[in-house]
Amino acid sequence: MDFKIDFAKILDRLKAQRPNRPQKLGVFGGVFTPDVLTILGVIMYLRLGWVVGNAGLLGAVVIILLSKTITTCTALSMSSITTNIKIGAGGAYSIIAKSLGLEAGGSIGIPFYISQMLSVALYIVGFTEGWLRIFPTHNPILISTLTWLVLLGIISVSTHFAIKTQYLILGIIGLSLLSFFLTPTPTQNSVPLIGNFEDGNFWYVFSVFFPAATGIMAGANLSGDLKNPRKAIPLGTLSAIGVTMLIYLALAYTAAHHIPAEELRTNQMVMVDHARWGFLVLMGILAATFSSALGSLLGAPRILQALAEHKTVPFHKFFAKKSQTNEPLNAFIFTAILVELALLMGELNALASLITMFFLITYGMINLVVFIQQKMRIISFRPTFKVPSFVPFIGAVGSVFVMFLINPVFSAVAISAIVVLYGWLGKRGLRAEWGDIRGGMFLMLAERAAQIAQRFPRDQVSWKPDLLLPIDDPRVWSGPLLFIKNVVNPAGSIFAFTVTPHDVKATGEELKKLFEPFERQQALVHTTAIQDDDFLHGALLVIQTLKAYSIRPNTLFLTLGNHKEKDAVIETLSRYAREHELGLLILRQHPRIAFGLQQNINLWLRDQSPNWHLAILISLQLQLNWGGKLNLITATEDPAKKQQLLHFLEKLSDRARLPSMTEYYVLEGKFKEALAQAPTADINIFGLADHLPFDFMRQAPELVNASCLFVRDSGLENAMV
Repeated sequence: MDFKIDFAKILDRLKAQRPNRPQKLGVFGGVFTPDVLTILGVIMYLRLGWVVGNAGLLGAVVIILLSKTITTCTALSMSSITTNIKIGAGGAYSIIAKSLGLEAGGSIGIPFYISQMLSVALYIVGFTEGWLRIFPTHNPILISTLTWLVLLGIISVSTHFAIKTQYLILGIIGLSLLSFFLTPTPTQNSVPLIGNFEDGNFWYVFSVFFPAATGIMAGANLSGDLKNPRKAIPLGTLSAIGVTMLIYLALAYTAAHHIPAEELRTNQMVMVDHARWGFLVLMGILAATFSSALGSLLGAPRILQALAEHKTVPFHKFFAKKSQTNEPLNAFIFTAILVELALLMGELNALASLITMFFLITYGMINLVVFIQQKMRIISFRPTFKVPSFVPFIGAVGSVFVMFLINPVFSAVAISAIVVLYGWLGKRGLRAEWGDIRGGMFLMLAERAAQIAQRFPRDQVSWKPDLLLPIDDPRVWSGPLLFIKNVVNPAGSIFAFTVTPHDVKATGEELKKLFEPFERQQALVHTTAIQDDDFLHGALLVIQTLKAYSIRPNTLFLTLGNHKEKDAVIETLSRYAREHELGLLILRQHPRIAFGLQQNINLWLRDQSPNWHLAILISLQLQLNWGGKLNLITATEDPAKKQQLLHFLEKLSDRARLPSMTEYYVLEGKFKEALAQAPTADINIFGLADHLPFDFMRQAPELVNASCLFVRDSGLENAMV
């Protein structure tokens, strides 16, 4: 019995010692080391001397500091936002997706993954070139493939083993730098502070060096493997930038003081030739390219796996799968295959600029996200690590500037690719479990625009049809939705409301459902339900409330049915429209023909009448959407006035800039007799007096054999502008 108890204790101890969760990475191993090893790459060894030789010591210092300014701003922005949100796997992708939505995150994340994947191949090619300088007879394809296999082997053991391998590489790079700093080459008598830029101007030299300052995302890409991303990413990234900046400045100082400018310009292996132990610098070149490839190969599958978790890539179920040790197994295998295919295809240098573009777009987007949230002043953005707003602004503008500085063509290609991806992802209807700032961002812009709009009067030149549409019961309402759409399309809007004494929430849902087809077609529609026992009282409250808004309806749209008991309601609503400066449209639809072929329009006008501006504007809206013919019509009982009225119609058409195919009709006889002589049309539009002639309005569709629209100006429209 005792033996059994002791045995159980032993089992419990073994279980306690076995880690239940994969071991997470800290600041040094998870962020600082990958960042430093990616920043201290092949450009440091093979191009920094060239930069100093062309720009001089002071020019090189300016280039280094300017490059570091952009990456430091990005790092500060990234540090700020990671202390505000719980960052998930995928680093930069997670930051952008949680701020601007999955569409924006995916449109940046997919090319960012591709650039990370291709970076692995580029670094392997760089490693191979360094190897061939030592062993020039070796087969480059074989060396590249063997390097690829070694990288796979290291990462296959575990992420932690890969990180420990990077410690060794970091040590080799450190020894190579020490070997150069202890150069036996004597100090020069004079040091050129400003170079002659013989191989290119300042910005060309800057563009060659700038990729050496990138690599700050290497740690953030491992965000899903970090113990505390909020602490590790800011501390590790900023430390890496600070340390590498000091290293670059020290290398520039040493090179300028010990090596002639001409040799710096012409000898790529100048650090090897002037080091105390040249073989250590050669090992450093190999180690730098190898470590950069390792860091990118660690990060790329994690970006793909994060994209797959949110269904932003095809075959997302396959790529989202993880191993028992929390490794992105399928994403890693797929990435490794793509890297080998890229190596076999060769000519990767042609993609180097495009890869840099995607990195810079990612930097710019992170800065932009932080800048927008700072300017929105939303309470949810309260990072514990705060930065001034000029920091993300400089980072965003600097990233775009450097992109077009390096390669305008590849910059345009990269931006176009992201726009296409955003459109594709937008059509997929992606949904995230978190919210984002997009709605708030556009609301902020709308509010700011509304504040500006309030400073200016509502001018007639900017008129567009913004309809106020009362609906008595959305469950049974069968109004002419297609006709209403043709009135407001393409720039107008609809504010539909209903008044109910009962369940206002359910009625509001019914009203919203009624206008769902409009919203699917990107039309601007607002709906609301008001709880009130009296429909007219509720309608008056809506009209009075909306009058205070900058963006408010300008035209009341009503329909006239067969039930005369509702005439009093229409009369009252018409009076409300007059009192509150709303135009008025009342539709009497033909019971059988409706709107016919939706082509031709008869617009009835009366000479000396001030009430035809809104009628002309609505006619133009319908003609724009129907594509048919517009007929201007007037009637007279005096044949002597026929020519005068024809001249009136022609002059009015000219001043209102009506379509060139507009036809003019002056019909003789009494008004009702003239109605029967009118040309065939799909709708007839008439002006309205203050008192509504309900009997005529109901008879008119039968007299003209078409639906009729009765229009009254508010006094704020002008068809002549």
